[in-house]
Amino acid sequence: MMRRLLPFLFALPLTAQAIEIRHFDDPDKQQRYERLIEELRCLVCQNQSLADSDADLAQDLRDEVYTIIQSGKNEEEAVKFLTDRYGDFVLYRPPFKVTTALLWIGPFLLLAAGGALLWRQVKRRNTADDLALTDEEKKRLERLRNNLEG
Repeated sequence: MMRRLLPFLFALPLTAQAIEIRHFDDPDKQQRYERLIEELRCLVCQNQSLADSDADLAQDLRDEVYTIIQSGKNEEEAVKFLTDRYGDFVLYRPPFKVTTALLWIGPFLLLAAGGALLWRQVKRRNTADDLALTDEEKKRLERLRNNLEG
């Protein structure tokens, strides 16, 4: 009997996930809410939006966004509230400023550094290929080959 119930016990947590139901008095508010929770990052999961995350903090932030939107404030005010409280990390696309400059410029710097290293390696390899053996070095190399061959 227990063997028959075991698969159902493992599947039980999958069916226990809660679905959030939010009621808005205006369809425009609902669209703004959904757009915002897709654009804001979960601070716990870091690679998920607020809409995708099941973390308790994400639930609290969704509640906060819902309250802000329902109060009639616009998206910019909601984003300002969250960034004032949690910093630019809550945004998937942080603004360009001194504290986030490395996020925006960093990939280009790495690309340039990689290109410079590649160019240097190619140049070094070409320089090594251009070096020709002198007649004396060719004779010595021939003697070494003959000694190795027997």
